[in-house]
Amino acid sequence: MGCRLCPRECDADRANGEKGRCGETMEIRAARAALHMWEEPCISGPSGSGTVFFTGCPLKCVFCQNASIAASQTGKAVSTERLSEIFLTLQSQKACNINLVTPTHFAPRIAEALRLAKSRGLTVPIVYNTGGYEKPEILRLLEGLVDIYLPDLKYVSSRLSARYSDAPDYFSAASAALAEMFRQVGTPVFSEDGNLLLRGIIVRHLMLPGHLADSRRVVKYLYETYGNKVYLSLMNQYTPVRFFPDRRELNRRVSHREYRELIDYCLALGVENAYIQEGETASESFIPPFDCEGI
Repeated sequence: MGCRLCPRECDADRANGEKGRCGETMEIRAARAALHMWEEPCISGPSGSGTVFFTGCPLKCVFCQNASIAASQTGKAVSTERLSEIFLTLQSQKACNINLVTPTHFAPRIAEALRLAKSRGLTVPIVYNTGGYEKPEILRLLEGLVDIYLPDLKYVSSRLSARYSDAPDYFSAASAALAEMFRQVGTPVFSEDGNLLLRGIIVRHLMLPGHLADSRRVVKYLYETYGNKVYLSLMNQYTPVRFFPDRRELNRRVSHREYRELIDYCLALGVENAYIQEGETASESFIPPFDCEGI
């Protein structure tokens, strides 16, 4: 049976070495496993998030900030046994959590590795860090294993999601996935000192230049659906990582005015739980080296 782990349902025979739309076979590959300080403060904490960057991606957005791993250009194969060891090593390094970045296309095998690691003493929260393009039935495989969901909600507009991610069904898929995530983990739970998220959802939205209207639609949907029961992370850090001759609107950063207008819109709606970025955050320095460290 072909692969149907993500909404692409590409039917690739990944178990026998065929690559899916994600660019990967069923063999787990990862490009970095290390403490990471550049997540939201309640995820990174004082010592860093134990972040595992998986190779490949079901979405492959044209503006991807991690393009080298999304396009399967770097990464090292790991067994489920080795992956469980990586989780435990990160915990021993005082990671605040285990942060699984772009895990969708390896979800069943990651679940196996998590169960194995938990049986051997893994106790820190598990973060599922995803582009949001998920299937609820696959997310259900992770119930009881994942404590924090960290999905993107990139677009409401099917025109934009088709143009930038070749996924006109993005919003319908991502909104259904988010509903399943919320069913599993519910409202936020923080550590006693309030500094670390232990359970709950943070929905990220990377604002794109020239698309304030769709960013407002994203925020409106989230607030009208979940109120302040999920946290928003509104990011202005979009960085043009290459020149786009056919999508020239992506060849600049988000302006201060655009971002300020989005924040003002959130406040007018009544959004209370949101992370915003201040100052100059659009920089390639936020992109870590994908050199297979820790793999």
